[in-house]
Amino acid sequence: MDSLFFAGVVLLLIVLFMGQEYINSTKFRKQMLQKLYQSYGKESERTYGPEEMAHICMYYNKHRVEDQLDDITWNDLHLDQIYQRMNTSCSAAGDEYLYYRLRTPVYDADEMEDMEKRICFFMEHELERQRVQSVFYRLGRTRRHSIYEYLDNLETLGERNNRKYLFYDFLILACIAGMFSSLPVGLIALLIVLCHNLIGYFKEYKEIEPYITSFRYIRRLLGCAEQMSREEIQVIAVEQAGLQRCYHKLKGFLRNSYLVISAEKGNGNPLEVVLDYLRMLFYLDLIQFNRALAALRGHLAEVDEMITILGQIETDVVVGAYRTSLMGEYCVPDLHFDDRRDTFLQVEELYHPLLKDPVKNSVKVTRGMLLTGSNASGKSTFLRAVATAGVLSQTIHTCPASRYEAPVFRIYSSMALKDDLTGGDSYYMVEIKSIKRILDQVMKDDARPVLCLVDEVLRGTNTVERIAASTQIMKMLSRRRTLCFAATHDVELTKLLETEYDNYHFEEKIEEEDIFFPYLLVKGPATSRNAIALLKMLGYDRGIIEEAEAMAERFLESGRWRLS
Repeated sequence: MDSLFFAGVVLLLIVLFMGQEYINSTKFRKQMLQKLYQSYGKESERTYGPEEMAHICMYYNKHRVEDQLDDITWNDLHLDQIYQRMNTSCSAAGDEYLYYRLRTPVYDADEMEDMEKRICFFMEHELERQRVQSVFYRLGRTRRHSIYEYLDNLETLGERNNRKYLFYDFLILACIAGMFSSLPVGLIALLIVLCHNLIGYFKEYKEIEPYITSFRYIRRLLGCAEQMSREEIQVIAVEQAGLQRCYHKLKGFLRNSYLVISAEKGNGNPLEVVLDYLRMLFYLDLIQFNRALAALRGHLAEVDEMITILGQIETDVVVGAYRTSLMGEYCVPDLHFDDRRDTFLQVEELYHPLLKDPVKNSVKVTRGMLLTGSNASGKSTFLRAVATAGVLSQTIHTCPASRYEAPVFRIYSSMALKDDLTGGDSYYMVEIKSIKRILDQVMKDDARPVLCLVDEVLRGTNTVERIAASTQIMKMLSRRRTLCFAATHDVELTKLLETEYDNYHFEEKIEEEDIFFPYLLVKGPATSRNAIALLKMLGYDRGIIEEAEAMAERFLESGRWRLS
């Protein structure tokens, strides 16, 4: 009787422990979901380390297509920062697909229209949006690595079979049976086999442990795919059908992988401790791992499709949240997908989305723009704003402006270049290689129009050759349905290229020994300078200032440099 009472107490404690764990986890999940719902439309507060950004780009690396944004353009435009400002995803699929979307312009009008419908639906239907968000919260992330890193390494495991594991399981049963004939012999043999199995288990489990993380994530993908496909949301009906198809093809993996990932080892659950020892002694999870691996290897395409579909849906939710965070300061762009039209760009009240208090500018051009102006007057920021507007318009159908109308461009930039110390290239070599890649795109036949942004053309060489080479390069960039926005300090180019480019400038105001910038775009070439004035404000010797001003005036009058 006492033993039954003791067993009952232990069982009750186990039930109470498990019940409390369930209550705590459910409460925590509700709190996190509530926080997620309330943060919709607010700027992301998440921080990213270099390692995390390195695996966020894995989906993009696996889905490279023609005319995606190249690395130079991505870095020039600070799109990592824009991605981080925008990203409110809950899952690794959302993280990676959003990155892919920002680097992959949409060149199909129907695809863009479908995306716009999904974005608007989730912005306008809070209940459905929250149900979808809860699915992605359940999916979660893969910690330090991308799921694609694990999938890539599956083949390194080679062919695996269960014959030796089943043989050792048979030995355990044989030893137990032998105990009925000779208890000492059977018991000693059993202990030897069990010790062998434990040692062998830990050795082999270490080999497969990294892949168990991927199995867990794939199982969560399948669970979320099933849950998402059951949601009554007509705008994602096509995506739901795709998820259902993938789910049914991966049922074999789902069935065989349960024992492998049913619980984390060392989680303190008494029942799981017992199950852990059974796994170790009988190689149960290793046997099921091999079966699950065989079921998975034939359906990696379905895993990729599920990640794509779920990532796409979450990206639509994220874009809606980003639009909401802009507080109405955005537009849905008017994109012309028929590339036979003349090349043009019209944008009104354009601003850079990373600036806290931006000054807005408007422009309409049918040919390239040559941008002059003083240092720090806003030239580079304006170039980035134009390019960023084009990128966001063509990827997430959202533009930080009140109006944006243009054809669908291939977008390239050459702006924030540096010496390549590892490759041994000087700044000038890096620069001319960067511009050459743009010229190569411009010269392609039967290709989409190009929008290119160049900051300080050929700044890495001497004045005479810079102006000569810049003139010819800029003329080439003004042809073949290309819009080139270029900033320069070489005022000579404003005359040499006035038949190919529209001249605009930014100016500065100097008042009472202080300088400030309106950051407003002005028609025509720059007529003022501030480099010498800045030297004066910083307290440079008066003789330096006066002689420099006199030399500059003599050059502007005669076109020649003279010391006196």
